[in-house]
Amino acid sequence: MTVTRASAPFADQAAAQAITVTGLRKSYGDKLVLDGIDLSVPRGTVFSLLGPNGAGKTTAVKILSTLVTADAGELRVGGHDLAVDPQAVRAAIGVTGQFSAVDGLITGEENMLLMADLHHLPRREGRRVAAELLERFDLVEAAKKPAAGYSGGMKRRLDIAMTLVGGPRIIFLDEPTTGLDPRSRHTMWGIIRELVAGGVTVFLTTQYLEEADELADRIAVLNDGKIAAEGTADELKRIVPGGHVKLRFTDPAAYRSAVSVLREVSPDDEALSLRIASDGSQRELRSLLDWLDSAGIEADELTVHTPDLDDVFFALTAAPAGSAGDNQPKEAVR
Repeated sequence: MTVTRASAPFADQAAAQAITVTGLRKSYGDKLVLDGIDLSVPRGTVFSLLGPNGAGKTTAVKILSTLVTADAGELRVGGHDLAVDPQAVRAAIGVTGQFSAVDGLITGEENMLLMADLHHLPRREGRRVAAELLERFDLVEAAKKPAAGYSGGMKRRLDIAMTLVGGPRIIFLDEPTTGLDPRSRHTMWGIIRELVAGGVTVFLTTQYLEEADELADRIAVLNDGKIAAEGTADELKRIVPGGHVKLRFTDPAAYRSAVSVLREVSPDDEALSLRIASDGSQRELRSLLDWLDSAGIEADELTVHTPDLDDVFFALTAAPAGSAGDNQPKEAVR
């Protein structure tokens, strides 16, 4: 199979998007890793790709960042056709993988200057960019120290700073906070939000569902090589059953009245509470409150419970037995 070049309508549609993918397929031998996936990532947003180990997340990142060739699909990154001009794509993107690209034998500043050289920046310009990024990522005090002595969070900050040396407008972050402590993870979240506020597009894969919930404008769930669902975090949560409204009463008489008149509820006599299936929408809540008012029943407490991304993830995915990653041969990423 070959990667097809984008048609004119496809190119027009992709113009407003940082990344547009149609029909992306990739196999390694007889293993089909990506089975015709479609994705669109608007400029200046965070798009998160979730999925169990072996689902194909890292393979998708490697293809879109030109490290691996697709078997089929119409792919545009930064307005460039991946099949026609991969060099232009490379010039528009930055990539931070699961494992740090930081060289621990040299200092943080030397790591930055090395990246500046790789981007062919003039010496003075390279030093200026390196100094600005080291300051931006709070690494000035550690700049002259060997990176081997940096904490995990510092190495991650340096990793992203190195990625930004070339001024990319699209950044691929493949599980950027894996192994970091909670404080360092929150620091990274702040950095990602700042990048997006500055107009950068972030394509994020993560094993932390809370991270996707906190950061992503849109989320796609990848399972068995296909997109199982896509939408905002709230949209995804609504497709999973289990949402409900809980009413709690302090007056036993009011509780009994509610039990007698409300249908399809789950009462808890000991806690004086009722559980009512609901998607948590404003319309449903207003209807329930109006109904209680008309019946002259007053609840002391109303809480809305909706499924979280954990519920969505487990509902939409099935973990492959014995999988420890994307199951691709090492030679495929050379």
